Amino acid sequence: RKAEEYFNSIAGRLGKNYCPGRNWEAIGNFLLLLTPKIKIADLGAGEGLISQLLARRADQVICIDNAPKMVDFGSQLAKKNGFTNLIYKLGDIESVPLKDKSVDLALLSQALHHAARPQKAVEEAYRILKPGGQLIILDLLEHQFNKARELYADEWLGFSENNLYQFFKVAGFRQIEVNIVSKELEEPQFQTLMGSALK
Repeated sequence: RKAEEYFNSIAGRLGKNYCPGRNWEAIGNFLLLLTPKIKIADLGAGEGLISQLLARRADQVICIDNAPKMVDFGSQLAKKNGFTNLIYKLGDIESVPLKDKSVDLALLSQALHHAARPQKAVEEAYRILKPGGQLIILDLLEHQFNKARELYADEWLGFSENNLYQFFKVAGFRQIEVNIVSKELEEPQFQTLMGSALK
């Protein structure tokens, strides 16, 4: 009865208020159980925070980044956490140092807006994916926060939903989906796009 009253009082606000045990790390671990034993490429991985999580389930995760210090740090973190299936490689998302048709899943998480040629990066993801493989892109929706160029070394101020859709389509992907998945309330109110498609 008490729980029913409480949840009735916060209906419509549950995801906006603090709730014990409901955090991104817990949700990530929950969703991880849905991840099959596959080979994953995290393109523009940085320190590979997503990959550190995915490595708990995947057969192999390969992180590609063009910053040597990010690659060194990620490699040390993987070793510290005991991941023998998590590899860091120095490379560029527009010229990925992986063989054709070598991975099941490719990720571009908040990396595409750093690419000089985002279409080329999406085409590289297509090249390294096995037939039936999936590309997932998380990136910013088009915005006007020009300071992002100097603060975060952004080449692009996000992308429209149509831009992302066209990147997939031109590269040859099918079953393309692009949606806005989050909206920040604080200025500059960044919104996040998620796109996914199959080779």
